[in-house]
Formats: sequence, structure tokens, C-alpha cells
Amino acid sequence: MSHFAYIAVAYGGSALALAGLALWLVSDMRARRRELDHLHDAGHRRRSDRQETLREAK
Repeated sequence: MSHFAYIAVAYGGSALALAGLALWLVSDMRARRRELDHLHDAGHRRRSDRQETLREAK
């Protein structure tokens, strides 16, 4: 294998790994967002929302 081919394969493998990681992160983010939307629709709220509501009531 020539030097150029070795470098090209190394860069290609790295690019493929980074693209796979990016796709996994985006799909996981969408799944977590869907879970949070379902919880929100079911009436579950974040604790920080409750504290902000208490601060506004004072």
C-alpha cells in the first residue's frame, strides 16, 4: 500500500466514524426530545419550572 493510499484510508475511516457519531447524536437528541414531549403532554413538568412559577407568585 502506498503512503497516499494509507493516508486516504485513514482519513476516510475517521470521516466515516465522525459522520456515524454525528448521526447517532442527532437521532438520540430527537428521541430524547420526543420523550420529553410525551412527558410534557402527560402533565409532567420540570422541577425548575415549578420554582420559576413560585418565584413569579411572590
